[in-house]
Amino acid sequence: MSNSSFLNEFLLLAFADTWELQLLHFMLFLGIYLAALLANILIITAVACDHHLHTPMYFFLLNLSLLDLGSISTTVPKSMANSLWNTRAISYSGCASQVFLLLFLLSAEYFLLTVMAYDRYIAICKPLHYGTLMDTRACVKMAVASWGTAFLYAGLHTGNTFSLPLCQGNVVEQFFCEIPQILRLSCSDAYLREARLIVVSACLGFGCFIFIVLSYVQIFTVVLRIPSEQGQHKAFSMCLPHLAVVSLFVSTLMFTYLKPPSLSSPVADLVVAVLYAVLPPTLNPLIYSMRNKDLKDALRKLVQWVQYQHQ
Repeated sequence: MSNSSFLNEFLLLAFADTWELQLLHFMLFLGIYLAALLANILIITAVACDHHLHTPMYFFLLNLSLLDLGSISTTVPKSMANSLWNTRAISYSGCASQVFLLLFLLSAEYFLLTVMAYDRYIAICKPLHYGTLMDTRACVKMAVASWGTAFLYAGLHTGNTFSLPLCQGNVVEQFFCEIPQILRLSCSDAYLREARLIVVSACLGFGCFIFIVLSYVQIFTVVLRIPSEQGQHKAFSMCLPHLAVVSLFVSTLMFTYLKPPSLSSPVADLVVAVLYAVLPPTLNPLIYSMRNKDLKDALRKLVQWVQYQHQ
């Protein structure tokens, strides 16, 4: 195959060779997917329905849950369907759609996590100006900017990737379509075109990462000066969940896209892909609600209301 225009489909990585193991993979991913759906829908509903949670922090958390729902729905259902029907195929347009949607949703999530770091910085380091700097209009603008920038970035990246001639077959060594795997199928000279865009992407991602790190350096400097232990505990409860989500998200993505070829193997690539594409949408609601009393109270009221409606 000398050019991508001759490709009608790609072949994704199969988790197992036997029907029993394929069925086990289907059941495992189904459980994870349903847990992610339930947890994120509960977060979205609780934030939308409880007026006590109509604050910037929970507005951004609602956006994060929407992105998590979208990202896990982009990869997991197709993988489950392939295991159930004993196939590896995904259409060319389906592969391009997966790449675009995953890039869009993950980059929007990264930009949103950067905005959330700024929100935490203002709340703790400049509390007297919080109401002015983080009013409704400012929050909506930042959320729209995150989604819009991610959409443009994903469109540019996807268009550039799938305009490359593919000379190395159509086997994608991953359970979903992702750019590093598609680039391995491209001609060696064409790879340099996308490599330039990857460098620009790395600079953008590194800039956001530095912003998050500097924000937390300022935050922890202020928190450690708080005289009361209760005040420190409250501040850490606000920040540590976000920091945990950022750490998991950034570390797995950096390993995926910046690791040297010598460290690449099908098993390692598969494990890292599950870590950044499957686990965060499932764990994020748990991380954010574990130490958040207001959110747990809102979720408890929501569950009680649902139970009351079914009595």
